[in-house]
Order: sequence, then structure tokens, then C-alpha cells
Amino acid sequence: MSLDERTTTPYAALLLRVSMGVLFLAHGLLLKIMTFGFAGTMGFFGSLGYPPVLGAVVAVAETLAGIALILGVWVRPVSLLLLPIMIGATLQHAGNPWIFSAPGGGWEFPAFWTVLLLVQAGLGAGAYALDLGRLTGRGAVAARA
Repeated sequence: MSLDERTTTPYAALLLRVSMGVLFLAHGLLLKIMTFGFAGTMGFFGSLGYPPVLGAVVAVAETLAGIALILGVWVRPVSLLLLPIMIGATLQHAGNPWIFSAPGGGWEFPAFWTVLLLVQAGLGAGAYALDLGRLTGRGAVAARA
């Protein structure tokens, strides 16, 4: 039995999309908003030399992007819009060792996540993605498999 990439690729894109969505939701909502709070996240960004408000922007962006990826809404633009956040995280960790568990965190995790976002943008949403254009009457089906 051979696998046909025309039938497996949509499901691979789905797996990538949902797993990244869960991770962004965990980082944005659970870590930055619910664990550290906006004040803590903004304080951390400020301690790195960034405008503190950028911490709140990143927390909200990661949360909304995570939801969008899980649902399969605007997957290509969301993936591309997350690139500056992940490139910024990669640059922030660039002087650290490559192991993310090292003190200060490594650079490989955000660098790899940056590449995954590019792959997702190239693949598109994949299977079981909500298509808002179709929901608003510009198409026939709300979800595709």
C-alpha cells in the first residue's frame, strides 16, 4: 500500500496547524496572560529593553493566533503575521546556547518554530479548516475535510 501525498498532505497540514495553535495558545494565554499576567509580561519585555506594551501585544497576538490556527481560520496570513514575533524571540535568544533548557533559553526552539510557520504558510490550512469566506456566503461549505 503506497501513500498518496494528495490525500495525506491535508492531514499533515492539519496536524501541524493544530499542534502549533495549541502551543501558541499555551504560550500566549496560559503562560503570558494567566500565569505572569499582563503586568508581569510587560515588565519582562521592559526588562529586555523593549517597550513594555509589546509584551501585551505579543500575549494577545499569540492567543488569538493560537485560536485561529486551531480553528483553521486565516491560516496563511496568521502564520506569516507570527513571523516577526518568532524572529524576535530567536534574536532574543541568539546569544544563548542552542539548548532551550539552558539558562536564558536557547535559540533552536524559536528558530524551529519560525521555520514551521513558513511551512504552514506554504501548505495552507489543510483538512477540517473553517473557511470564513464560505460561512459568509461566498462559498458552499463551512469546513472541508
